[in-house]
Amino acid sequence: MENELIYEFSVDKEVIMERFSLCRERLQEMKDEHLALSQNKGFDAYFHTVLDFLLVVLENYDFIQKGGLEKADLKELQDRNHALYQDILPENYGKSYGNPSYAVSELGKEYGQLLSALYFELRSIIGPAFENKLFEVVIRLELFAEIFGAFLSDDKNGAVTKAQTIKDTIYWFLSDYTEDERIIRFGCMVDSDRNFPVETIVSSNLSDIRYLYKFGEYISDNEIKMAQHLNSLPEADIDKMASTFTEGYRIGFEVTGKDITKKKTASIVYELGFERVVKKAIENFEKIGLKSTIANSFMSLFVGNGSARRSSSYGAIPNKQFDYDHKDDIGLFLDANLVTRRLEAARAAGEKYKDKAKVYGGPAVIETFGEKPFSPVPNKDAVHLTKEQQKALTDYMSQNSLIMNNYIIMKERSFTIISFPKTEIGDNFEEIFNETVKINTLDYKLYQTIQQKIIDALDKAQYVIVKGMGENRTDMKVMLHELADPSKETNFENCVADVNIPVGEVFTSPILKGTEGVLHVSGVYLEGLFFKNLEITFKDGFISSYKCTNFESDEENSKYISDNILFNHETLPIGEFAIGTNTTAYVIARKYGIEDKLPILIAEKTGPHFAVGDTCYTYEEDTTTYNPDGKSIIARDNEWSLKRKTEPGKAYFNCHTDITLPYDELGEISAVRKDGTSTTIIRNGRFVLEGCEELNRPMDE
Repeated sequence: MENELIYEFSVDKEVIMERFSLCRERLQEMKDEHLALSQNKGFDAYFHTVLDFLLVVLENYDFIQKGGLEKADLKELQDRNHALYQDILPENYGKSYGNPSYAVSELGKEYGQLLSALYFELRSIIGPAFENKLFEVVIRLELFAEIFGAFLSDDKNGAVTKAQTIKDTIYWFLSDYTEDERIIRFGCMVDSDRNFPVETIVSSNLSDIRYLYKFGEYISDNEIKMAQHLNSLPEADIDKMASTFTEGYRIGFEVTGKDITKKKTASIVYELGFERVVKKAIENFEKIGLKSTIANSFMSLFVGNGSARRSSSYGAIPNKQFDYDHKDDIGLFLDANLVTRRLEAARAAGEKYKDKAKVYGGPAVIETFGEKPFSPVPNKDAVHLTKEQQKALTDYMSQNSLIMNNYIIMKERSFTIISFPKTEIGDNFEEIFNETVKINTLDYKLYQTIQQKIIDALDKAQYVIVKGMGENRTDMKVMLHELADPSKETNFENCVADVNIPVGEVFTSPILKGTEGVLHVSGVYLEGLFFKNLEITFKDGFISSYKCTNFESDEENSKYISDNILFNHETLPIGEFAIGTNTTAYVIARKYGIEDKLPILIAEKTGPHFAVGDTCYTYEEDTTTYNPDGKSIIARDNEWSLKRKTEPGKAYFNCHTDITLPYDELGEISAVRKDGTSTTIIRNGRFVLEGCEELNRPMDE
């Protein structure tokens, strides 16, 4: 499939093809070129190992261009896919240059970190090679050839290339191509023209699972079994799943008073295996005037921001430890100038696609759950950001979000998210899958009515207390905004099945001053990472201390939380307090023992939860939102987010992480009024507020 998107902003096709041809010739020559000096033998082994990988990618490129994906049998496609990823799979990772520890042991710390980071970057050519995006392939092949060439030249002169030379070469590579790369990534999201994943899904015979190997992503048994399972379902079931998903997106615009007819595109985010549902979703979106985009996830120094989390769409993750070990690689190169280049690139991308960004409707996300919780092993040889770099990245994220909001105006767009289990969740996958479909399609009118009773009680309160029971040490006081006119105003949003599928929560943005206490959960699974005995203390709404017991040392536990919940901010405020009401989801999770595997989208509905970071109304604070009863939701700001009016660069943290306290660890939730009297909503894990008895039925059955 020809994809000429890249040539529109960089260089023309003929130049790219010429550079590609020269790169291929140079790589073939390298096969017979070796470093002769004894002190260079380790480097020679590295370069030829990486060279072998690059040649495998190019051989696959040729295979694709000759129509091999359509002609090959499943076994050949599986073997080819494995060959692309085998080096970083867990069973081989101990002796992979992708492992910083192995690279450091073979090449020394300074060289090892740099060359492992280089290999990480070079591995990002797999996807572009499959999509025929040669610009992205060429610039990385040229980078490899330049660095190997420097070693060859110095070797002939009896020297070892300085580590600084490698560092400078990669630095200028990043500086030179940051704008091009940012434009590519942004275009994949907002531009529906020549979108490779969408075209592949629409044009493929999805009953033939060989189509999974067209994307270049790693394919495990899970993706195959998921595709096979969906292929076994009747069309009516697929329609139901896809319609719940796309209707949630449409209703999200409707209930917030946004005009969806002004939008032309929606970006679908999903994991491979769900193509049959995605294909139907593409058709559904077309019927309401929206074309779909799908952007593949891209692990690269260009998008490095200190996080191991993948965004956009992807297949199986070959090795989460590999992702985690390289999340801070940008720290080898990050300085003020590179941050400036990134911000300039963001503006350039916005300007390039400003017309398409204006009609971009937002993401429609299919999440998955069921994989074994991942708790990374700290790697002393991996790159770690300095305090200055952490601050530079957090400042960059804030400035970047402000720039992007000029092009994709948050208050005019919407989103939706739905979740389904992976086949690896266990032998009873099909039962869990069917139960999840049930969860996702619960009667939202019933929940809307019950949740309104909870909101009515909460709106009479000055603050809410939340306490754990048994060994749970939670003891929180949550301050609420004062309602000027309770007949027309409310603090809590009545959340049913629109943008956040499934139904089941009421939420607010608390007042920070006076919000305090301890939040403790025995175990929680946040964005693919498991936290054991997570305990966070708050004072005036901000995190004052934190700890967990994942690792032996307090220092490692503290860093784990700082990296993956605080995202290297010194502190974060409580951006949301909510009470989850989806007891059906809670009971199903307990029935199948999958509590630790639930995605936050479902988990947050199975008890009260606190989100640290931005509020739920970030960039939409000035848009009036109403509940179904007609009352306007006034709790759209807190003391910190109000800085957007005076210091917009400081108002947002660009993160929002929900931490749920499950019903079986919950002793009490009570709404306390100004006069000290209170109304209890939950006691000992059961709803005791009058009118909420139906919520206990799943737990009592």
